[in-house]
Amino acid sequence: MVKHIILWKLKPEYNTAEVKEGIKKGIEGLVGVVPGLIEASVQIERLDSSNVDIMLYSVLESEEALKSYAIHPEHVKVADTLVRPYTESRACIDFEV
Repeated sequence: MVKHIILWKLKPEYNTAEVKEGIKKGIEGLVGVVPGLIEASVQIERLDSSNVDIMLYSVLESEEALKSYAIHPEHVKVADTLVRPYTESRACIDFEV
């Protein structure tokens, strides 16, 4: 299994509940759509001590599944319409367990 964790900082003008909920709904909705994506949980509630706005915690079947997820049309659609336009930075860590 592979863990895929993303941290995003939103552009200040888009740091709204509506944008966050859209990202959460879009990404979590990929489970059952993208083969090999076992779990996707988007955290939009955070403490004031945080220095990012959103976290994605996801689990995929394998490294190959992660590569396929990255280019899957439904994932690309969510990323291009609900995530990338609103974020100013992204950090990622992927690891096998």
